[in-house]
Amino acid sequence: MQVSTLRELIAAGGPVLILLILLSIYSISVILERFFKLRSAISLSRKLLEYCQHPLRSENYQKVETACRKEVVKNTPAALLLRELLAARGNPGADLEKIADHVIDRETTQLQRRLTVLGTLGSITPFIGLFGTVIGVMHAFKDLATNTAAAGGASVVAAGIAEALVNTAAGLFVAIPAVIAYNYFLSKTNYFAKELEHAANDFIYHLPAVKTLGKR
Repeated sequence: MQVSTLRELIAAGGPVLILLILLSIYSISVILERFFKLRSAISLSRKLLEYCQHPLRSENYQKVETACRKEVVKNTPAALLLRELLAARGNPGADLEKIADHVIDRETTQLQRRLTVLGTLGSITPFIGLFGTVIGVMHAFKDLATNTAAAGGASVVAAGIAEALVNTAAGLFVAIPAVIAYNYFLSKTNYFAKELEHAANDFIYHLPAVKTLGKR
């Protein structure tokens, strides 16, 4: 039997294929949500850091504070980082580097939220597809053993195995984009975390209190 329609394809794959289709839809929704979230957060943060370079060097902290509280950027990682450092700069006992590290770790964790879902899907869906294929192959040989299908000989087994392999293909179809997206988002967030570290170090360096401590 040749699979030529969507209904026949789903029938050939069985419940396992339906599960993989649902996992594929979920995976795509996570990829799209993370893509737009990361693009927005990173782009706005970079614009804010670029805008704040001159005010920071000229010690115009009020301008930096105002920029960080604008509605469009106030919840971005860069704005939260600068606001935390601005709030702590008047405290002589504050360890600004530790505060910066804490904020960066927290915001990086937020940016990497749901990436474990993609990693998990990338790992397990090929095995789910393989499981469906094994079941399909078992059914094909069972059909061959029956009196009705025996007349068809090897062609019956071949057709059954071809249908069963739909599950393996579907498992790979879900896994490959999930793994690619997982690695892409992970490297992008880690690289952005380094950018925030450089920005925090630059900010701390230009604080008068920190420069005084450095001369001891």
